[in-house]
Amino acid sequence: MTAWAAACVRILEDLRDEIDGINVYPVADSDTGSNLLHTLSGAHAELAATELAGAGPALGVLARGAVRAARGNSGVIISQVLRGLADSAGDRAELDGPALAAALLRADRAAAEAVAHPMPGTMLTVLHAAAAAVDGHTGDVPEVARAAASAAAAALPETPWQLPVLAAAGVVDAGARGVVAVLDALVAVVTGHPVESGRTTAAAGCAPRQAPPAPSRPVDAWEVMYLLDGVAEDALPALRAALSDLGDSVTVAGDGAGSHAVHVHCGDIGAAIEAGLVAGRPHRIRVEPLFSPPLVEETTAGASRASRASRAVVAVVRGTGLAELIRAEDVPVLAVPAGAAPSIEELLGLIGETGAAHVTVLPGDAELTEAADRIADHPVLADRDVVVVPCVSPVQVLAALAVHDATRRTSDDVVAMAEAAAATRRGELRIASGEAITWVGRVHAGDVVGLVDGEVVLIEPGHADLLGPATAVLNRMLDLGGELVTVLVGAAAPADTADVLAERLRAERPEVELVCYPSGQADTVLLIGVE
Repeated sequence: MTAWAAACVRILEDLRDEIDGINVYPVADSDTGSNLLHTLSGAHAELAATELAGAGPALGVLARGAVRAARGNSGVIISQVLRGLADSAGDRAELDGPALAAALLRADRAAAEAVAHPMPGTMLTVLHAAAAAVDGHTGDVPEVARAAASAAAAALPETPWQLPVLAAAGVVDAGARGVVAVLDALVAVVTGHPVESGRTTAAAGCAPRQAPPAPSRPVDAWEVMYLLDGVAEDALPALRAALSDLGDSVTVAGDGAGSHAVHVHCGDIGAAIEAGLVAGRPHRIRVEPLFSPPLVEETTAGASRASRASRAVVAVVRGTGLAELIRAEDVPVLAVPAGAAPSIEELLGLIGETGAAHVTVLPGDAELTEAADRIADHPVLADRDVVVVPCVSPVQVLAALAVHDATRRTSDDVVAMAEAAAATRRGELRIASGEAITWVGRVHAGDVVGLVDGEVVLIEPGHADLLGPATAVLNRMLDLGGELVTVLVGAAAPADTADVLAERLRAERPEVELVCYPSGQADTVLLIGVE
């Protein structure tokens, strides 16, 4: 284990500048390589100063040293890789191939559990690929190590297609590159031969970033880290939740001996420390300002236009089907379960992962609009221009996306999307869950309720026939005019809903175009948009 720790330090010393140079997520502060090197150097020093026999105890010392020395989000996560390996190894003097495979699986789980909201396209993704490749592996140690390293290396070039900010910069994830380096070091130690694979940092199909821009102005946001002692395991979920309400990049990582490394990017330093005081005894507190690169614009025909990498549109909706529909249009989207509210960190992550200077947010209902409005001025986003286009229905989100044009000036594009959303009349068909009084009568549980622009216009007892009320609501909307109808079909709608509505429109209103999409929404039978 000492040889592996030393090899990790050597390979990260060689790669530090390269990894720092591709660091664009979660903050483009060019320190991921330095943070990984500092963390693993601390782990190596801890082990070198301890006389231990056996792989398991040695991994435990490495994990404790890494937690104490952890720097940055990447450092905390890599410390949990060691923690997972140590927990799996226990008191074993040696690890055979199956034991190493099991330890890598445990490391994968430990790292993911330390992060409040794991994101695809990061070091966690590459680590998971490595663990999946050795799940149930029965080979010897060199075979298992090579399988893990090869799978991680294969997953590395895919990270830009999972995080838009990486694709925009033309690089792979910096933390993920560090994971590959650590696994390559393991292969070199157990086989006696260094890995000669020419690992790349450029994203295939993307223009490589020129030189990493020098940090410019500090924003009113901070990286807060501290060690936390005396915290009970059952208090950790509340701590993660409290930190998530303050900012993003939240990790809480244990060393297996009662101490935890805490990391958060936030705007309120005092609140982040107070959250630790509630849970335990914070010490070795470190606070650094977060920096952001200067905003770059292109000039075309005398007009100032944001470059493709400096602007983005994101959506926040309910229903996995609807989210997949939007994601297929290359729009980053956050899918929120029915009845739930998105966390601050989820929204900050959605916006931050674009890497864009200007981000337009399209929320799918009034509650999601309020949540997006609350974080638009968050200190973590102080270097970005975040505009929320108010929408009260997913059909308005789709209408806004239909007119989005990345070649327009940013301000003109936002106005066009806002106008399209506002001009889209919305209808809805629901099954009542309880009793209520409306302008058109009393509603009982199980009744079919039709709404137009938020007002109840139809109540049908029972819900044996859903297509009749759906047609009635649609016709009422089209009586006021309209050329395009968009219908989002919920999970409770009949399977032939789209076909029946299309047939009826062809017969009664042949001039109207109809498009239907499955939304997967559980709380609404149909959502109707008329333009």
